[in-house]
Amino acid sequence: MRPDVTSALADAPLHRAFVSVLSGSRPVGAAVLITPRLVLTCAHVVNSALGRDRFDTAPPTRDHPVAVRLPHVHRERRLTGRVLPEMWRPPRARPEAAHPNPPPVGTLPYYGDLAVLELDADAPVGAEPAPFLPQRDSSEVVALWASGHALPTLRAMPRVSAHPWTAFDVLGGTVADGFSGGPLWDRERQAVVGLVVAAHETAALPKPPPGPDGRRPPAAMYAIGLSSVEAELPGLPPLAVPAAGRGRQQLLELLEQLLTTRRGIRECEERLAAQLGRRSAGPAADVERLAGLAMGVRRGVPELLDIVYDHLAECRPGNFAESGDWTRTLRIARLISPGERLSLRRRRNLNALLTQCHPADPAILLRTVLPHAADLPKSVDLADATHVLEGYDSQPGQFIPPLLQGVIHISVQERTAGGYLADDLDAWVRSTAPRLGVTPAAADQFRADATLAHAGTAMARTAEPVPPRVQVELLPVAPHLFTYQIWVWSGEGRHEVVLTQDTEVSSRQVVEGIRRVLNTEVQEHPATAQVEFFVAPAWLRLDVDTWDFPGDADDAGFYPGITRRVVLRSSERSRETYAGWKRRSSALPTAPRLLLDGGCTDPAVTRARLEVSPDAGIVVVCCDRQHQGGILQQCIQAGVHTVLWHREDHGGQLATDLLALVEGIDHTHIPEAVRMERAKAVADPDCPTHHGRRLSLLHDGPDHRPPPLAPDPWALTQP
Repeated sequence: MRPDVTSALADAPLHRAFVSVLSGSRPVGAAVLITPRLVLTCAHVVNSALGRDRFDTAPPTRDHPVAVRLPHVHRERRLTGRVLPEMWRPPRARPEAAHPNPPPVGTLPYYGDLAVLELDADAPVGAEPAPFLPQRDSSEVVALWASGHALPTLRAMPRVSAHPWTAFDVLGGTVADGFSGGPLWDRERQAVVGLVVAAHETAALPKPPPGPDGRRPPAAMYAIGLSSVEAELPGLPPLAVPAAGRGRQQLLELLEQLLTTRRGIRECEERLAAQLGRRSAGPAADVERLAGLAMGVRRGVPELLDIVYDHLAECRPGNFAESGDWTRTLRIARLISPGERLSLRRRRNLNALLTQCHPADPAILLRTVLPHAADLPKSVDLADATHVLEGYDSQPGQFIPPLLQGVIHISVQERTAGGYLADDLDAWVRSTAPRLGVTPAAADQFRADATLAHAGTAMARTAEPVPPRVQVELLPVAPHLFTYQIWVWSGEGRHEVVLTQDTEVSSRQVVEGIRRVLNTEVQEHPATAQVEFFVAPAWLRLDVDTWDFPGDADDAGFYPGITRRVVLRSSERSRETYAGWKRRSSALPTAPRLLLDGGCTDPAVTRARLEVSPDAGIVVVCCDRQHQGGILQQCIQAGVHTVLWHREDHGGQLATDLLALVEGIDHTHIPEAVRMERAKAVADPDCPTHHGRRLSLLHDGPDHRPPPLAPDPWALTQP
């Protein structure tokens, strides 16, 4: 381990909030102090401390205290904590909190796994609640072991953020059970960005081969991010944040101008303290205390704006929302907390409505409101989408901020679909708009325009359902043995792991698992389901489309390549290839198909061909078998997402046939065209040379959706 890892001990805010969870006198996990009397940890850590099964769902009673200590503040003092029943979220297999079924053993990720302990007494002198911030993709984090010693610690870098967890690559140190429930500390921003929840188990698997640089892929560690914590625990008191610097003096100056009496300052401070669950300074309240209270917690500044708005509306009759003072107030608030417009109460009220709205698609909503924004994150639901919109400012010439635009669009779609929540959403907009500097007339006009636009779009939209997908993350252990995990993805927003196999099995058992999932998990007509194998480039030439499961005497068996559309997808796209992938995807309707034949066996020639055709997203490979792997790898590195090739044959006629197969066909229809060619080959047993027998397809189209947290590095997330 690098020597600078131990310097994490210099991060005083982390150590003042770091908590060890004990079973007897032995640390079994960690936690983090969030208020003088509340501790946040994982539910499975509490279960372990109480000697229960780690996935036990029953909330511990007040008669089952949990022993904790703050090792960096008072190492010898033991405190007693008790689980708050309303904040007990045991691990569960499904995203719906109403289905608390424990996840199958070995399944990653799962949902929930959070608990809040209430201490019987205040934390020792010197302890302080930890500041929290959302995870940032480029920031390295550190974690401490539950013993509280300087070693072992570990360093990690975020790999991919996907609901409900964030995946990290461990750069230094070793993940152990004692890290569970502990805080991940962003040293650059001096804040907690998540709780350690699990590690990818690799002990039963052979070590992956070294990469081009001679190093093996790093171990994977998973964490529950701040957004998941707040979504799972809506009743959690507002968490602390690092002290803001930018805009503070401007806010103090403005508050002195707006709140001109000590009585007004005291009333606002008392109301703000009550809203945030903090102690009021009472007669000692002043502008400094008021601003510091707001800037010290998440969504504290929007909460302050709500209180000041109501206070001034009483003191200054008239339309204060349209005044220059309020416009300046909103501008300063955005400087201090750029990603927050709504108070905690307004955000929770909106989320409560959005959980019951169904017609609006989060991805389409983001693209409609932010048509020119690049690299928008994937949103798992409408609440997540509006959280993204909250962080954006209005474009020049726009009078409605993106947040309100999104809520109005949701309301319009809800009303069109006959939903009963449209009136409630409109009422929320009417209440919130003045506080964001938007006049009611502007909001009404935008709603009318959105209604007309949606009516035109609805007439042009087809009602064809999106076919489901069965996604297989395949990890070859030997030439004929595999471990795997299987996901189901559907157009209704479902994307979850349904089957896990951690011990080595044969290809026939893999196919049997796929067939079982198709029969039990896919609710639509099974013939529409597509099977996607996610494999590393070195294994792209696996004959997955020719595998079969013979069945019994009364069963016709299962042959994936002709019974379903079977495609291969790469599990090793990187950020370096994403730009090319995105460019080639956008040019699909007009770009010509590219042929890489026997003249491209030299890697330099292949690279040159791909560079002079920067928009070609569909490539036909027709060369000798021994050179196919290298060319496929170069296609992936260049961002190509659809590659058609024959595993055995090559030659002029085959190249002509394959080019004709993909010429003039939409990329979404290529998997079905390949399936038909495979079926034709099977239907004509007297023609052993039919190209459909050994035809294979790599298909990472614009609808690419990888497993949420695969063990291989997923730098390319969900476009």
